[in-house]
Amino acid sequence: MALPDQLFYNTGIHTYIWIVTNRKERHRRGKVQLVDARTFFKKMRKSLGQKRHEIGEDQRAEITRLYGEFKENEYVRIFDNEDFGYCRITVERPLKLNFAIIEDRLERLRETKQFMNLATSKKRKNKKEAESDIAEGKRKQQEIMSVLQSLPKDKVWKNRDDFLADLKSAFKRSSLAIPNSSLLKAILMALSERDETADICTDSKGNPEPDPELRDYENIPLKEDVQAYFEREVLPHVPDAWIDHSKTRIGYEINFNRYFYKYIPPRPLEEIEADLKKIEQEIAEMLSEVTN
Repeated sequence: MALPDQLFYNTGIHTYIWIVTNRKERHRRGKVQLVDARTFFKKMRKSLGQKRHEIGEDQRAEITRLYGEFKENEYVRIFDNEDFGYCRITVERPLKLNFAIIEDRLERLRETKQFMNLATSKKRKNKKEAESDIAEGKRKQQEIMSVLQSLPKDKVWKNRDDFLADLKSAFKRSSLAIPNSSLLKAILMALSERDETADICTDSKGNPEPDPELRDYENIPLKEDVQAYFEREVLPHVPDAWIDHSKTRIGYEINFNRYFYKYIPPRPLEEIEADLKKIEQEIAEMLSEVTN
C-alpha cells in the first residue's frame, strides 16, 4: 500500500505498508495486490514540521475496503508473483587483441606495478642488501626490455598465442628465464591493444575469453524465455555474444509509479499560443510604461 506523503514530522517522503503472511487465502496465493492510497488523506489545520497530512477514519475505512475486496479498479492492481521478477543475465563478448613492440606500449609496461616492483627491496633494515636488490632488479628490467626490443618492431601480431610463442622463444634465445605469470600477464596487457580484426583470445581449453570492457547486462522478465529474448534482442546487434549462465541472478522490483501512471495529454497548441501572446502583450505594456 502506497500512503500519502507528509505524514510525519521530520520527513515528507511517501511511505508504504507491506502485508506479508504465509497464511494467504486461496484466491490470494501466488498474487501480489498493490493499493494506491497516496490521495487518501486530509489536510491538517496546522502543520507540524513537515507533517501536513493525516489519514482520517474515513480514509482508513476506504483503504481497508479496497484491500479486502481484492478487485482491480482505479486504486488497485493485482499481479502474479512472477510479474515483478526478472533474470539478470551477463552478456559477454570475446576479447580480441593485437600486439606490437612500439615505444608507447613499452612505456606502458615500464609504468606497471609488476615491472616497477622488480627494482624494489623488502630489506628495510640492511641498506646495502636493499641497494643490491634494487640494482639487481634494474638489471632484470633492462634485460626484459632488451628481449622485447629484439622482436620485430614493424610487426603486428593479431593472434595472442602466436605472439606468446614468439615472446617465449625470444626469452629462451637470451637465456633469460621467462617471467612469472603475474609479470608475463602485465607484459601481454601492456603490449596489447583491442582490435576487432584480431583473432579471439582463448583459454587453455579453447574457449573464448570475455572482454571485461564489453561486458553488458540484461534484465529479462521471469515469464519470458531467456534464450528466446537473447536471440531476439541481443544477437542481431552483437552476433559474437554469449550468456555467462554462472553469473545469472534472479531479482524482484516493484515500480509503483509504473503501474498507476495516468497519462495527462498536453494542452492544445492553440491554448499555449494564446497564453504566449497574452504574456507578450503584458510585457509590451510594462515596457511602454517604463519608456514613457
